[in-house]
Amino acid sequence: MINIAELTKLCEELGCRITPECSLSEYITFRFGGPCRALVSVNSAESAAKLIEYMKTNGIKYGILGRGSNVLAADEGFDGVILLFGSDFSQIEVKGNTIRCDAGASLASACVHAQQNGLSGMENLFGIPGTVGGALYMNAGAYGSEMKDVVISAEYIDENCRIRSISAKDMELSYRHSVFSGTSNVITSVTMQLTEGDPAEIKARMNECMSKRSSKQPLEYPSAGSTFKRPEGSYASLLIEQCGLKGFSCGGAMVSEKHSGFVINKGYATCADVLELCEKVKAEVKEKTGYQLELEPIILR
Repeated sequence: MINIAELTKLCEELGCRITPECSLSEYITFRFGGPCRALVSVNSAESAAKLIEYMKTNGIKYGILGRGSNVLAADEGFDGVILLFGSDFSQIEVKGNTIRCDAGASLASACVHAQQNGLSGMENLFGIPGTVGGALYMNAGAYGSEMKDVVISAEYIDENCRIRSISAKDMELSYRHSVFSGTSNVITSVTMQLTEGDPAEIKARMNECMSKRSSKQPLEYPSAGSTFKRPEGSYASLLIEQCGLKGFSCGGAMVSEKHSGFVINKGYATCADVLELCEKVKAEVKEKTGYQLELEPIILR
């Protein structure tokens, strides 16, 4: 049982904002989802550790959310507390050729900071939605680059609510996976090592990547980005297109006609619509090609 008054008092002591009965649709890029019991905006690693310790001690269900760009929020909502790693926890610090980001900093902002300081290495990551913490969690990547190419260390909250450090060599970074995946450990900061470069050239490459995204991806519709992980030996978008599933719909959810690797919200989709559509796509692709597609977004419920 969540004692909202007690939780509110703790948030006041920590200087964190709290919103009871908060609709998750406002925080998910797919733009659907029911309410959570409370949403707390985390403002530091120490606050996050104390809040998580409180949740565990009191048996309260909790979830971690960044910019909601790789998440499906259940229609019935989340019967617990959401800890939001967002603008209140988004400091970025540049020292020499390294850039340290709070987990709530957007990846786009980190890329801009790097460019403005003449640091190269993150150009291809520009335009990936989400936070730096979320990007490391899933080892996000694009156009031949991944977080593993630049990350050198991170801090995180372990299962005992202690703040720990970890080096890149121990992160088990692989395709859309890290040592944090599927665990209760929570990333609080990420440090990246970059190289010196020409700011104008870096910006030109960032603009090129953004232009490619805009021309090839359905950015005009709410979505969670790429819906399926890349299967070994092929591409999800290619398989889906080969099965004639572009434009296939369930309720308000549709396989994008612009990029078949994206499931989009036509404006009235529910989480149930998206999950039903994804299951039908997976079944069709499996039957016709033999490939088993795997959902990329995390389901928050």
